[in-house]
Amino acid sequence: MDVGVAELEDESGARRSHTFMVMAGIGLDAEMAESTSAIAKKHLGWFAYVTPIARSVIANKLFHLDYRIDGGRVRSTRAHTVIVGNCGTLTGNMLLIPAAIIDDGLLDVVMMRPTGRFGWARIGTRLTLQGLARRSPLSRRLLQQTPDLHALAYVQGTRFEARFDAPHLIELDGDSFGHITRVRVSVRPGALHVRVAAETNSVEKGTAARQRPSRL
Repeated sequence: MDVGVAELEDESGARRSHTFMVMAGIGLDAEMAESTSAIAKKHLGWFAYVTPIARSVIANKLFHLDYRIDGGRVRSTRAHTVIVGNCGTLTGNMLLIPAAIIDDGLLDVVMMRPTGRFGWARIGTRLTLQGLARRSPLSRRLLQQTPDLHALAYVQGTRFEARFDAPHLIELDGDSFGHITRVRVSVRPGALHVRVAAETNSVEKGTAARQRPSRL
């Protein structure tokens, strides 16, 4: 499996580096991680995020960032949420990044840039269709016929760099890592090898599993 590496810089210029497996998020994703307690997550599951999501959607505060992909030219935009994903599925089995594959050597970046509540409604509709498309041929055809959304922009690469005008929260795999002003996210292709016991016949399978435990 690929592994993501997030190099973070805060307002004082201090730098630190962390690895992640699923997603790195700035904006709504990070606010959810910061404001939702571990107890609520444990007992309420996906419902624990309803309040912070509603609060963030109603406020709809966009922030400015300068970013570039793979050392290309610097671009400027305003976004509500930026997510860099190695995997594409959110809690609740919602498919956020359809093109994300855990072993393709690429990162997938999605920027949410809604203009008001109608923008959020279009994003919600698109995410719902993306989730249904995995199971329904009809939904898959509808998704293919739906034009791309300006409010939901996707891009792929091996390195994503961004600078923010003001400090913003960042989360890695659902845990908050505080406020940052710069981030550089890169990928280490195939850095994590998962080894499991080989399949054996029905008589030997139980013994083999006890003698050869799975290793990371």
